[in-house]
Amino acid sequence: MTPLEPQQPPTVPAPVQAEQIRTNMRRISQRQWWLWSSAVMVTLLLTLGIASFAFPGLLSGNESLYSFRLDLAMRGLVGLVLLFNVYTVYQQLQIHRIQNHLSDQVEALGKMEIRTEEVYKLAVLDPLTGLHNRRSGEQRLAQEISRAQRHGRPLTVLMLDLNGLKNLNDKFGHAAGDELIRHFAGRLSKAIRGSDLAVRLGGDEFLVLLPECKPDEVLHVLGRLKDLNFDYDGQSMAFSFSAGWTNFNPGESPQDLLKRADDALYVNKRAARAQEELRAAKT
Repeated sequence: MTPLEPQQPPTVPAPVQAEQIRTNMRRISQRQWWLWSSAVMVTLLLTLGIASFAFPGLLSGNESLYSFRLDLAMRGLVGLVLLFNVYTVYQQLQIHRIQNHLSDQVEALGKMEIRTEEVYKLAVLDPLTGLHNRRSGEQRLAQEISRAQRHGRPLTVLMLDLNGLKNLNDKFGHAAGDELIRHFAGRLSKAIRGSDLAVRLGGDEFLVLLPECKPDEVLHVLGRLKDLNFDYDGQSMAFSFSAGWTNFNPGESPQDLLKRADDALYVNKRAARAQEELRAAKT
């Protein structure tokens, strides 16, 4: 019997937390405004109090009455200052409490952003290469097909397959094969446009979605993938890949489109293998 995992406290949605932060910021501004307003008001009251008690005594010339009134004025003003100081300390404590609460909310938002990014990576990205995984690639393909059909724009699907990965794994181990896949994924990401999407289907197979791409422009992408070299364990090795591509036909399903691209890939792969065997036989 497996132990129960500790339950996590319920999280507040990010929009709600953002609204709470905005509310707290408004409360801090209001309290600071009242604090400054109170300071101005107390200063004016002090000035008026001193003037109201000092000027009549000076005008009357009665020193004893003037001293008595001035003493009362000073006592009242001291009491007013003490009350104002107590009010100021209270407001500062409230502002400090709100700021602490605001800091907690900002920290919670930061943690939520990290969790959201982690969930996104697990759900959308391939953990080995950082490219989109098969599921997200198929979802994007359906969206691009819908867009191409709606606007009558071209869509090209490019399939890629690394050559000789099995031999590399047998000779150097699977760590070398993983490093080769990562290296190729990095080159592929740099070879495509920002509007394109590179997907790792699994193993050594890759898919690239090329919206609004003319057939001859696929060759530009493939040209950027030339001269592939791979360094591992102090050795530099050249490697190659096979490619096949096709264009979307209106009304075609995603499965049919991928199948045609896959068929084109393996036709080219068999042709390249036959050429290599022919060259080997001649030598």
